[in-house]
Amino acid sequence: MSIYDISVKTIKGEETTLKPYKGKVLLIVNTASKCGFTPQYKQLQDLYDTYQDQGLVVLGFPSNQFMNQEPGDEKSIEEFCSLNYGVTFPMFAKVDVKGSGIHPLFRHLTNRAKGMLGIKTVKWNFTKFLVDQKGETVVRFSPQTNPKEMEETIQKWLG
Repeated sequence: MSIYDISVKTIKGEETTLKPYKGKVLLIVNTASKCGFTPQYKQLQDLYDTYQDQGLVVLGFPSNQFMNQEPGDEKSIEEFCSLNYGVTFPMFAKVDVKGSGIHPLFRHLTNRAKGMLGIKTVKWNFTKFLVDQKGETVVRFSPQTNPKEMEETIQKWLG
């Protein structure tokens, strides 16, 4: 199965797939509004603003699996991101990024880009996955990696 065939739900509740992003470089991030890494929303938005015309799309997937750091509903998440960080990149409905209820997208990503010591599981909010124009997961970045530190790698994949 291609990453583009996986069903996802937008933050507005609309069922879709990732097909609209085929041919783009994707930066897929599990997010949370009450996390120490939440300020990364600003750097993610900066990357999106800088590179979207070259083919980068940042996709945010909120998750409440880490110490209940994303307790709100989709409407409150969308408002928080917009008001506090000026987020305009696509955001999606809350998902599970680990465990028995893991969303198929994150099962796909974690099977293709393992974390430190070969671990598949997403360990915390703001784990970031870079997907190339062909839909291949090419790099996994830890939550501690500031999005600005990923810029050179993103530029390489954008060509």
